[in-house]
Amino acid sequence: MTQNMPAVSNRPLYIYRILAKAWSFFVFGLAAVVLFFPVMPVMLIIFHPAEKFQKYTRRLTSFWFRLFVSMMRKLAIVELEAPDRDVFGKLESKIVVANHPSLLDIVMLISLIPNADVIVQGYVRKTVLGGVVSRLYILNTLNFDELIAACKASLLKGNCMVIFPEGTRTPRNGEMRLKKGAARLSLLTGAGITAVHIGGTDKYGLGKKDPFLSFNHTEKYIYRVRIQKNINPEKYSGLEMQRAVRRLNAEILDIFQNPVNP
Repeated sequence: MTQNMPAVSNRPLYIYRILAKAWSFFVFGLAAVVLFFPVMPVMLIIFHPAEKFQKYTRRLTSFWFRLFVSMMRKLAIVELEAPDRDVFGKLESKIVVANHPSLLDIVMLISLIPNADVIVQGYVRKTVLGGVVSRLYILNTLNFDELIAACKASLLKGNCMVIFPEGTRTPRNGEMRLKKGAARLSLLTGAGITAVHIGGTDKYGLGKKDPFLSFNHTEKYIYRVRIQKNINPEKYSGLEMQRAVRRLNAEILDIFQNPVNP
């Protein structure tokens, strides 16, 4: 077995799923080129001030991701089960934290959250997309105070900060460990946390260090995305900051490890 996966049960179907996945990522990349070059620069000119550009561009990105998920569903390689879809669409000024089993987690969440803001790697500023991305999202190259201020400003505008506290995709084997950034951000800004669990079928082929030309050996990818709990940071307001961060982070970890209806 590979990575504790059972043997491939239907090889022609398995090969089809790999090819359909590769095609989906090709289309995703092609759409990104179209979206970021002809479309977004025009939106940058049309929509003023910057807040208006961010609002409509985030909605466009969410719509694009919904189309991408729909395409994969029609190719019979992905299903998205989100019983809280309406709730996701109405979230405002929340820090949305989720576990991170696969490459497509951010796609699923942004497809559900039209006002999602994220913290992106600073290297994108040096790419051809850097000018647009740096206007749309928050770069992690900011110093700590600037980063907190940028996140707080975004939250005050009603946006939701989407954060994966693990910092990277969940290892297939081994202990789940969370970084403290999301908990610290919640306590410093006063923004509530909405904890989300991403479950479903095994995401082999989309996980950390998985070969790209691979797939779940027996079934398609099913994403069960469920809101688990809303956490008010005020419950930890009487504690010293470092202790409050540890307690809040532990609560998030417990939710991820013991989800309701995974």
